[in-house]
Amino acid sequence: MTSQTVPPAGGVVPHINVEGASDASAFYQKAFGAREISRAPAQDGKRLMHCRLELNGGSLMLSDTFPEFGVVNQPSASHTLHLDVDDVDAWWNRAVAAGATVTLPLEQQFWGARYGKLRDPFGVNWSLSPKA
Repeated sequence: MTSQTVPPAGGVVPHINVEGASDASAFYQKAFGAREISRAPAQDGKRLMHCRLELNGGSLMLSDTFPEFGVVNQPSASHTLHLDVDDVDAWWNRAVAAGATVTLPLEQQFWGARYGKLRDPFGVNWSLSPKA
C-alpha cells in the first residue's frame, strides 16, 4: 500500500523506533492481530523509514532506528503501550505464544482490573486489560 491511499490517523498516535521494524511489524501482526496499512522502505533497501499498523482500532507507527540521523535504539523503560481488549486472556496468550516476555503476570490487580504487562522482542513494553 502507498501512503497516498491511507487516510490520516486521528488522536494521539504512538510512533516507535526499533531495530528491525519489518520484523516488528510481522511480530505485532502475529502477537496482537495488527494489520499493516502502509510501509515505506529506506533508501538502503534494508530498513523501514515508515510503517503504519492498525491495531485494536487505533494506529501505531514504527520505523527502524537511523543512528546516522540521530535516531538510536533506546528500548522503552519509561513508557508502555496499553491495550484495552475484548478478551484479555486470548490476547495475552497470543502475545506470549508469539514471543512476548511476561514482566507482570496477568491477574486481578488491587484496583480491580485484570491487568498484566509484557515486553516484546524489540524492547517495547505493553500492558493489557479488558475493556470496561
